Amino acid sequence: MAMCWSSRSAAIRGRAHLAATHAGAGARAMASLFGHVEPAPKDPILGVTEAFLADPSPDKVNVGVGAYRDDNGKPVVLDCVREAERRIAGNLNMEYLPMGGSIKMIEESLKLAYGEDSEFIRDKRIAAVQALSGTGACRLFADFQRRFLPDSQIYIPTPTWSNHHNIWRDAQVPQRTFTYYHPESRGLDFAGLMDDIKNAPNGSFFLLHACAHNPTGVDPTEEQWREISYQFKVKNHFPFFDMAYQGFASGDPERDAKAIRIFLEDGHQIGCAQSYAKNMGLYGQRAGCLSILCEDEMQAVSVKSQLQQIARPMYSNPPVHGSLVVSIILNDPELKSLWLKEVKGMADRIIGMRKALRENLEGLGSPLSWDHITNQIGMFCYSGMTPEQVDRLTNEYHIYMTRNGRISMAGVTTGNVAYLANAIHEVTKTK
Repeated sequence: MAMCWSSRSAAIRGRAHLAATHAGAGARAMASLFGHVEPAPKDPILGVTEAFLADPSPDKVNVGVGAYRDDNGKPVVLDCVREAERRIAGNLNMEYLPMGGSIKMIEESLKLAYGEDSEFIRDKRIAAVQALSGTGACRLFADFQRRFLPDSQIYIPTPTWSNHHNIWRDAQVPQRTFTYYHPESRGLDFAGLMDDIKNAPNGSFFLLHACAHNPTGVDPTEEQWREISYQFKVKNHFPFFDMAYQGFASGDPERDAKAIRIFLEDGHQIGCAQSYAKNMGLYGQRAGCLSILCEDEMQAVSVKSQLQQIARPMYSNPPVHGSLVVSIILNDPELKSLWLKEVKGMADRIIGMRKALRENLEGLGSPLSWDHITNQIGMFCYSGMTPEQVDRLTNEYHIYMTRNGRISMAGVTTGNVAYLANAIHEVTKTK
């Protein structure tokens, strides 16, 4: 018998109600599936920039950002980079790079880190892959360490760039810390550092900043590096260098690679993470290199193949554009000469701002010692200010930095250095 219109309508409404009920239950189940997820804590550095941008004050100053700025506080693209990009434009297909990245970029990166005429490059003892800047290089190595040395741990300096802890934590490598910074002198705690190296189990892995230590700006002297290398040899420790500032620290890439060269001279196997974010201004291009010095060519081939296998499920292939920029600059004598001139210009501006900040503070009659501002090197100055003093700088003077007192010297200009110095003087006055 045919269903009447009213019965048919009732059946349709019933099915619609049932569907809606199931949809509602599904939505509630989906909501509860992720209901336990809490907001992640804000990155302390990125949070500073967010607060700075939200501040309407015309006097605001951001000395928290870890990127170079010119004397007008503006981002910089190097002339050598623009010329490299001009040569690339229109002459490039968009094919994938190999998993290991650009061979040309890797070759030039190894020359920069290990030396133009390095025997290790000549003997093909270095396993190297293009990486997603320094962060990606560190992460690849951390995953390699966990996979092939599962009983090892990593010693990380106190303090260090905060993302180092995140990288080895997420790679599930156990972490220990070693003494580095001496708060009272605002310099290196060399005695404490050496004690920790000596007391670590033989064959431990250590993360070392090759130059321009972040966040302190405190580097060992050449003599101290030699002592550190010697003690590493005694203990058979493995040094992994994070070199994010080669050339940017002193203005001389060779000088900034001195720590690595000392360890190579002493016969160490080493690992090295290189980044072109700071020294070429390629922040968003994520151009970097990971290298591991091996015992022989055969071992290097094996290690490189495993690094590529780790990269494959992580990001498959590295990006093309940044690697081409780096390759062209470092492989062309004219462009490389221009880069060396420009990177020295950036380093010299930072050094000049250190001198100006110290002189302004001393000129205000501060009874405190500000020698550490010019003794430290690189982008960051570990000022020694307390979190409470930093809070006053922000609340009363609209000056933004991380609460550990780290000043990005790239944010200091001839236009704001006097204002910054006066504010620091006011919040550090003793009562």
